Amino acid sequence: MSRIAYVNGRYGPKSEAAVHIEDRGYQFADAVYEVWGISDGHLMDYEGHMARLERSLDELRIGRPMSRAALTQVLRETVRRNHVVNGLVYLQISRGTAPRDHAFPGADTPPSVVVTAKSVNRARQDAAAARGISVVTRPDIRWGRCDIKTVGLLPNILAKQDALEAGAGDAWLVDDMGMITEGTSSNAWIVDQDGVIRTRDTQANILRGITRAAILKIAGEQGLKLEERGFSAEDVKSAREAFYTNASGFATPVVGIDGVEIGDGRPGPVALRLRDLYLQRAEADAV
Repeated sequence: MSRIAYVNGRYGPKSEAAVHIEDRGYQFADAVYEVWGISDGHLMDYEGHMARLERSLDELRIGRPMSRAALTQVLRETVRRNHVVNGLVYLQISRGTAPRDHAFPGADTPPSVVVTAKSVNRARQDAAAARGISVVTRPDIRWGRCDIKTVGLLPNILAKQDALEAGAGDAWLVDDMGMITEGTSSNAWIVDQDGVIRTRDTQANILRGITRAAILKIAGEQGLKLEERGFSAEDVKSAREAFYTNASGFATPVVGIDGVEIGDGRPGPVALRLRDLYLQRAEADAV
């Protein structure tokens, strides 16, 4: 089955989809994106992702390409046309197409909108969570506004590739204070020696993860000890557990860092419990 993409008002075969070579997303990474998980054909964490998208657009002063209702219809229609039951839908909005110039183009330049959707093997995801992944640490060389979900991901890509070539599943980025910020496309967590669940606070240069926010809420409701407080690679090595969160991996255990086992080297009970609780809620609330 040919996959279908939405580009600037038209649905068509993904293999033929294109934007202009002077689209500012291509020329300058002058664009934002969002990714929604799809469960049973419905959008997971809909409101959180939509609110973050709107904030990212506002922070970069990119105009809304259409109303929220219209955009939601495009997302759902792209999911429907691709027959996605469980998977992901990707949205990218750039400042539009204009002759290459560092200055913003005129206010009458319409933003470019691209939407794609793909199926994901949930059984394979669950198997990966049951095994856990290992990570390596790498310097965080990204720009200073990681709270905006832009498409400028070259440092993330380089760190991810470095991790894969080292035999790990991902890289956790370390700032100039020696503290872990986040993964290449995820938020980082530990359960420390005192049983406290810790993740970096959003005053640090991290993305305000939607799955992160959901996990914080769920953990609080469960009466678990929580702290939005940084940790180093050495803290991870001595932790009981570690895990990451994002829209595609939900909550996935991390069982090793820089060649050192975390805990007993197996997925921990807190991470697996939070994963189950998150999926139950996100699937029930999907729209």
